[in-house]
Amino acid sequence: MARKDDLLIGAVADDITGATDLCLMLSREGMRTVQLIGVPEAGQELPEADAIVVALKSRTIPAEDAVQESRAAATVLLSAGCEQLLLKYCSTFDSTDQGNIGPVAEVLQDLTGNRLTIACPSFPAAGRTVYKGHLFVGDRLLSESPLKDHPLTPMHDPDLVRVLQRQTNRAVGLADWSVISKGEAAIRADFAAQQAAGKRILIVDTLSDADLRALGAACDGMNLITGGSGIAMGLPENFRKHGKLAKRGAPTAMAGSLGRAVILAGSCSVATRGQIDRAKDAGAPVFRLDVDAIVNGGQSAAQIADWVLAQTGESPPLVYSSASPDDLARIQGKMGRHESGALVEQTLGEVAKQLLSSGFTRFIIAGGETSGAVINSLGVKALSIGPEIDPGVPWTRSVHGPDVTLALKSGNFGAPDFFLKAWSVLDRKPANE
Repeated sequence: MARKDDLLIGAVADDITGATDLCLMLSREGMRTVQLIGVPEAGQELPEADAIVVALKSRTIPAEDAVQESRAAATVLLSAGCEQLLLKYCSTFDSTDQGNIGPVAEVLQDLTGNRLTIACPSFPAAGRTVYKGHLFVGDRLLSESPLKDHPLTPMHDPDLVRVLQRQTNRAVGLADWSVISKGEAAIRADFAAQQAAGKRILIVDTLSDADLRALGAACDGMNLITGGSGIAMGLPENFRKHGKLAKRGAPTAMAGSLGRAVILAGSCSVATRGQIDRAKDAGAPVFRLDVDAIVNGGQSAAQIADWVLAQTGESPPLVYSSASPDDLARIQGKMGRHESGALVEQTLGEVAKQLLSSGFTRFIIAGGETSGAVINSLGVKALSIGPEIDPGVPWTRSVHGPDVTLALKSGNFGAPDFFLKAWSVLDRKPANE
């Protein structure tokens, strides 16, 4: 286990890319951060770090399974001495009326003895803000954004108090921006008043990074926090204030593994589809994974890997399965929502495994579920965190297992030119050289 005086923040994330997003935020704020893949085994030695983020694949599994995995991961982190536990989920609050955010938050509250916690998905740098308890994506309500067409967790209700209350029997309240905007002291007073009134989880309005930093300061000593990666912005300074964390800068460079590069995109988000189009326009070689063809035997992982191997130009090849909402609805209607997604993930995971054996070591992966499948296929168990490509997306490099360099991108994240510019960040020298 990590030494009990080392580990300050222990986090449980409900998918791979969300965990990486959180790692980047903590790393940017000066914490030595390591990402672990899956629940650590009993007795496993944990790396020495200021923060450890355990990446699960629990966002869309049955709520009871998500609770079990999250409890197991949190128990390991608490046993290792972490002072603050963080439950990380998507900045778009992806969930259903059955969970999994509410049920997991409940079990972690019980595990930590926490009487009041917050739910803060905001990430203003990526256009996610909360006002009057309503989640906005850019200038649109969540229910009017592309998230309404999410293949697994379509979000049709922007009122997060209402959404979360459907997932839990514990009283959900709102920390309004009129309080948040007044700063740390006002926030603390509001927390105390709402706890006295019987509230157990508070959705928090946040419109800016300044709001997140004030909120983070007010959470000093709160042993359980839930939210997106944005909430982590204000947490490290609390430990620094108490003399437990040295001041250091964010990583500015990372050497990539020696080997060939490829892009694997399984997300159907608007952002990822736009990034694919930009790469096509720039002349990148592309291969479209066809779900119908895979089912009918017209395509296979081996054939796709062979196509990638045959590409010899300077631009890394791009394999994608992304489809428009209409095409996706048609595929899901034939195969089922989860079955079609699982087939894509399994295929791209097998493609990655075959490419690794043929000398590919640099991967950009688009989509949380796809990233989880690829990571598992590659046998990667831990990641170190490198420089930021775009908000929420850093380069990472494996700590154990095969030596690979990975950019794990949430489907909704990244600028339109993400697939093109990401490679230029690798092998860049530190800013002070």
